[in-house]
Amino acid sequence: MDLAFPWPYSQGEWLAWTAAVITGLLGLLSLIAPRRALRGLGLRPVDGRADGLAAARAQLGGFYLGVGLAAILFAQPLIYMALGAAWALAALGRIITIASDRGGSFAIWIGLFATLALAVPPLAFALGFIR
Repeated sequence: MDLAFPWPYSQGEWLAWTAAVITGLLGLLSLIAPRRALRGLGLRPVDGRADGLAAARAQLGGFYLGVGLAAILFAQPLIYMALGAAWALAALGRIITIASDRGGSFAIWIGLFATLALAVPPLAFALGFIR
């Protein structure tokens, strides 16, 4: 079996691929430097306990890196759809926070726009809205 790096060809594929790269880089940051990643989210682990760091490395780091790498290496529309759906549901979580938890802070709005920016390109490409 020959392994080849599937380089993106169309503009839509480039946009979806870029979202996958950003997802993978966010995962790599969380895997290598979980304190910095948590600080960027406005969180911090409980002093003297490694549970929060383990969760950041596993759920943020491992999951984001795995999904991002899968989308980059396999370059299949259904994987891009899974990537976009995951970011879209993350955006839904932020919308629910804004609506029901009175969480309309500037940081939450920025996070909402960032998650939407990572959700829309892979979904648009996978669903055929952009080529």
